[in-house]
Amino acid sequence: MRRPQCRPMTQTPTARTPAPGQARAHFTVPATHPMVTVLGSGDALLRVIENAFPKADIHVRGNQVSAVGDAVEVALIQRLFDEMMLVLRTGQSMTEDAVERSIAMLKANGKAGGGEGGHDETPAEVLTQNILSSRGRTIRPKTLNQKRYVDAIDKNTIVFGIGPAGTGKTYLAMAKAVQALQSKQVSRIILTRPAVEAGERLGFLPGTLFDKIDPYLRPLYDALHDMLDPDSIPRLMAAGTIEVAPLAYMRGRTLNDAFVVLDEAQNTTAEQMKMFLTRLGFDSKIVVTGDVTQIDLPGGAKSGLRQVQEILDGVPDIHFSRLTSEDVVRHKLVGRIVDAYEKYDDSQDSPQSRNGYQRK
Repeated sequence: MRRPQCRPMTQTPTARTPAPGQARAHFTVPATHPMVTVLGSGDALLRVIENAFPKADIHVRGNQVSAVGDAVEVALIQRLFDEMMLVLRTGQSMTEDAVERSIAMLKANGKAGGGEGGHDETPAEVLTQNILSSRGRTIRPKTLNQKRYVDAIDKNTIVFGIGPAGTGKTYLAMAKAVQALQSKQVSRIILTRPAVEAGERLGFLPGTLFDKIDPYLRPLYDALHDMLDPDSIPRLMAAGTIEVAPLAYMRGRTLNDAFVVLDEAQNTTAEQMKMFLTRLGFDSKIVVTGDVTQIDLPGGAKSGLRQVQEILDGVPDIHFSRLTSEDVVRHKLVGRIVDAYEKYDDSQDSPQSRNGYQRK
């Protein structure tokens, strides 16, 4: 019998005795944490947990929480509440999204039997890792792959962040760039993109060269405004401390003492990718981000981001981080849309589609 949503916590019945083959867990929420921070407003967090573990019954009385049912699910619920307590102790609140992601991490670790390098990163480690605090908000990784991506940026000179839209690959890279600048690890930030856009070429846009380029680089400016005092950005750009420019402006340069982010790298040609990577100078770091499923190159040109994975795989001090639809941090529908398109593409590439069916 589950805790009725309309019944006050103090009236919740005592959890039943476990049947043979089942397990029971019991934990006490410290008095320092009001139950609303653990269960959520209107028990919203509790409902997320109950829906994720249908083979276990969860009961609450006062600050006591117990779970009875399938042994695997009960063990995961125990770990989940332990992780939630660790997060709450840092002063950070738990949201429905954070609980869902914590559950996904715990289940994934349980199936995989360990993370990269034999280490299970815990939800608390992921959700409490601060990258940058600015203007009253803190930028943190929200998924296990995002944390590993951020850690890879710390450990490697060149990192490729490859994944679908909404996985935070560019935003996190820029946050690391600002962090490196503020901690004086580098003296400047360079943000760049290839000047290619789906269905539109810069030559057909109105205005001067700056007017044409500015809308295409606008997402990078918008991210900067999230991370820095907007009044300081023009000053930093005028001093050359921050540079936002199309990829063509990188040719012939050596980028020393800089944190360089190449965004939308799927739209680089093989030649452009080689040119960009060989701009690397001393005391610099490069992060390349892109989505190989959204290539806008004209004439069927081969993407430099696709090719570079074959060329540089296994080269020391170069790391490839791959994010998936599970790492999408936009609206939940974005992840579902990405999954639906991947399934559609797979079906179109099936033997039945290739032999007798015309692809659309």
